[in-house]
Amino acid sequence: MTTTPASPSSTAVAAEAFLRKFHDNGPGQQSVGVQGAPLADGRTGYQVLAAQVAGARRVLDLGCADGALLEVLGAAGAEELAGIDLSGQELALAHARPALRGADLRQGRAQELPFADGSFDAVVSHMALMLMHDVDRVAAEAARVLVPGGRFAVAVGGGAVEGQAVRLFLELARPYFRAAPPERSLPRLGSGRLLTRETLDELFGPAGFAPVSWETVVLEMGGTPEEIWAAATRSFYNMVELDQEQTASLRAEFLAAVPALLDADGRAAAGTRLNIATTRLPVT
Repeated sequence: MTTTPASPSSTAVAAEAFLRKFHDNGPGQQSVGVQGAPLADGRTGYQVLAAQVAGARRVLDLGCADGALLEVLGAAGAEELAGIDLSGQELALAHARPALRGADLRQGRAQELPFADGSFDAVVSHMALMLMHDVDRVAAEAARVLVPGGRFAVAVGGGAVEGQAVRLFLELARPYFRAAPPERSLPRLGSGRLLTRETLDELFGPAGFAPVSWETVVLEMGGTPEEIWAAATRSFYNMVELDQEQTASLRAEFLAAVPALLDADGRAAAGTRLNIATTRLPVT
């Protein structure tokens, strides 16, 4: 049964406005990043997440962006696909995918899903839940639109691998991010909750979900220094806080420091962790 949600806070409104504008200005970058950072076995994060809901016939993607994950889900056997996203430009790319011609793609908020109760066998979300406010409402809405026994699988960031190039990038970049003037500072993205196994259980449990299963995989963004720089700057929203001079300064620092990590072929490992949490509603 659909209930009327509380109005989003001013912090949530600011965060969603930023995310909408960011993705409207550069649609498709999320899936470029996912394709460019596979696991050691060649699978992408999308494929790992899709495997958690294998066999589901009707699947909803929260924060579906350009529809790349939905396309993976369809190729894996899902017959009815739906997605919701804040960005109209991301959704335009999703609509243009031939594989998603019959998908139900909506612009909107995961806290206010425009779908009927029990519409889906599975709900997924790749690196989007961690950016959302009012996550209790997101969990409740996911439970509402799922059938009994339905699965909810999310991928959330697990941090950069120690001693590798993405960790180096972040160590150098954080002082720049902290020094950003108020007019360029990002709004707070996400609820502020640390998305660990324990906090996800605390989030999902009150919505009726079972304790999560948990898997951590490592995505590899490695390559030449220039390739890693390009991938890292594309991956972190905070880069918009830096002006041209600061970006150039950070780039120079990174390129000066990263040779210590290079192998004989001039490449460096640049791993980041992806945590996959999966839960389900009980069968009544």
